Amino acid sequence: MMKKRQWAAAIGAGLLAATPVWAAKTLSVCTEASPEGFDIAQYDSAVTQDAAGETLYERLVEFKRGATSVEPGLAEKWTISKDGLTYTFNLRKGVKFHTTEYFKPSRNFNADDVVFSFLRMIDKNHPWYKQAANGFPYATGMEFPDLVKSVEKVDDYTVKITLTRQEAPFLADLAMGFASIMSAEYAAQLDKAGKQQDLNLKPVGTGPFVLKSYQKDAMVRYSANAEYWRGKAKVDSLVFAITPDPNVRQQRVKAGECQIALYPKPDQVEALKADKNITVGSLATLYTGYIAPNVEKPFLKDKKFRQALAYSFDKQGFIKSIFGGNAKPAVTVLPPTMWSSTTEKLKERSADLEKAKKLVKESGYDGSEIKIWARVGGLFDSKRAAEMLQADWAKIGVKVSVQQMEWGELLKRSGKGEHDITILGWAGDNGDPDNFFTPNLSCDAYKSGGNRSRWCNKDFDKVLADARLETDQKKRTKLYEKAQQIVYDEVPWIPTVHMIAFVAQRKNVSGFVQSPFMTNNFYTVDLK
Repeated sequence: MMKKRQWAAAIGAGLLAATPVWAAKTLSVCTEASPEGFDIAQYDSAVTQDAAGETLYERLVEFKRGATSVEPGLAEKWTISKDGLTYTFNLRKGVKFHTTEYFKPSRNFNADDVVFSFLRMIDKNHPWYKQAANGFPYATGMEFPDLVKSVEKVDDYTVKITLTRQEAPFLADLAMGFASIMSAEYAAQLDKAGKQQDLNLKPVGTGPFVLKSYQKDAMVRYSANAEYWRGKAKVDSLVFAITPDPNVRQQRVKAGECQIALYPKPDQVEALKADKNITVGSLATLYTGYIAPNVEKPFLKDKKFRQALAYSFDKQGFIKSIFGGNAKPAVTVLPPTMWSSTTEKLKERSADLEKAKKLVKESGYDGSEIKIWARVGGLFDSKRAAEMLQADWAKIGVKVSVQQMEWGELLKRSGKGEHDITILGWAGDNGDPDNFFTPNLSCDAYKSGGNRSRWCNKDFDKVLADARLETDQKKRTKLYEKAQQIVYDEVPWIPTVHMIAFVAQRKNVSGFVQSPFMTNNFYTVDLK
């Protein structure tokens, strides 16, 4: 789950103490990282999805809370042509964009906003295409520039999207964060003032919360959107207290500084459950942890060497030490709860040091040092995880050093292919198997930077393309089984775990629903 960091506990506690957390229903959430920005289309991390996609913005369609099914969002209804190429959306009327110190909308949400939001991501000639400093990794990785033929305004409240080919997961794709709807009127204001980058820094959406302030590596503050079309949120204010260290997140929720602490370390769960003021929620998510070897680097380009790393990885020890046993071993890309997963069919590469040593020798590895990048903070102790890999691989003669860095830097630099190996994870965004493959392992994702393995396999891409064209789920399953076999054989990923997501909340909190996508939406949360 591609998901920045670090501030001292004492400083953080002081900042929160200065906040009237209990006044006027302010919900304080201890989150695990800073957002990369607020223009959600430019980023692919779950942290940014929470800070922007789930708070500030909305999409034509949305996922039902806590589920993977699609329901109406900014579109009240839609129709799909018989040939599966044309989607016509009837838009919701009376939806207002945020009124802020820097923008006061003169009109409600309409078709112009939808057309702007999509064309800026897919049309290289659109004036806003080059304004995205980070590009549009998700739209590019999901092949939207090739897939979407046109986005047309039929009238103020009707939009027609025409595809170049059938795309089975398309509707679910539109419920993902990158497909959020921006204000075309606000963009025009910024364009006129020459302040285009404010679209990312000073966001405007239609969502349940309005951004009030942001202190990088410290906190994000929001106020409830009083004009939200679904009705004002139950809390008046929302604070994301950015707390990379999971131990500090645990301390803060126990002390009442935060009402919700996201992603406590799995080995902290029992201690949290023992606290009479805290409840701990858990959910088997659509998450796969993985090790990403950069296949463009020396030795790592040899699949025998990558296989050796997989065979010498003590996965059971990793799960016990890093996750306290609260995770399942991952054999393949897809979680076992997702249709077409080959978890039960593929053979686990258990620790086989003799086989690994043989493969290392055959690869011609000369003892050069290989660096593992580990993030600061996160869902688990990434540095410790990297050190365990370092020890495992030392047993087969592979020399490894560990380098820790802030999350945003790691994502940016690994997206450019500067790394040797890094430890990452991916939480599915739409409940479709394609979402694990295309954004992470396709050749298009290589171009966009989302493919951290830097692996491009034309045969693999052909399987994915065939699967997206197919509407029969049984036939799609066969194709995704083939895709998983290719990944298993070629080892662009070394799958680690399918994680159980935990959330600690104080007992005065109600209405929080965990998502299988590991995103967090606080619109329905209330405080007693």
